[in-house]
Amino acid sequence: MKLKQITIALFLGVIGTINAQDSTIPKSNGGIKGGYNLAAVSFDGDGETEQRHGFHIGVYGESFISESFSIQPELMYSQQGYEITNSSGTFTQKLDYINLPLMLKAYPSKNFFFEAGPQIGLAISHKEEYDGLFSGSQEYDPNNFDWGMNFGGGFKTDSGVSLGVRYHLGLGDLYDDGKAQNRVLQFSLGFDL
Repeated sequence: MKLKQITIALFLGVIGTINAQDSTIPKSNGGIKGGYNLAAVSFDGDGETEQRHGFHIGVYGESFISESFSIQPELMYSQQGYEITNSSGTFTQKLDYINLPLMLKAYPSKNFFFEAGPQIGLAISHKEEYDGLFSGSQEYDPNNFDWGMNFGGGFKTDSGVSLGVRYHLGLGDLYDDGKAQNRVLQFSLGFDL
């Protein structure tokens, strides 16, 4: 009889410990986010072009794997591209993407986070404009697929509002000729739903 009581007490103690550990892991959540883009392109490693101003908007889901780490997949629409200005005018390459980042987030404290992870993107539209002595447009054919790495950080309130900064380092070539790769600095505002 005593062994049975000890076994039940141990079982209840283990269940209580597991429940206590589970309560320290934040709940998974999802939401919407959007913000401002400063997009450029690095050509052949010779530095970056001028920036194209744009925006991004989309949805995310954050799943905590421990008290301090989470995985956050996202589905984002992003305006990217670049500008080149010289004495004869300004060339603008407008590229719009559907991006799929997969971020690993680390929370060194309850509200501050750092993040890093891969991203793939699909170009859904492109437009080239030339504004100079003779205005017009010329058709270029950028690659539809992009990939790279993201690095960033931010602040998330207890109510689920987040402010973040992220840098996208494109590793895929934008064109078949030369080595042109996307570079995007993003400032985001997110809301858990």
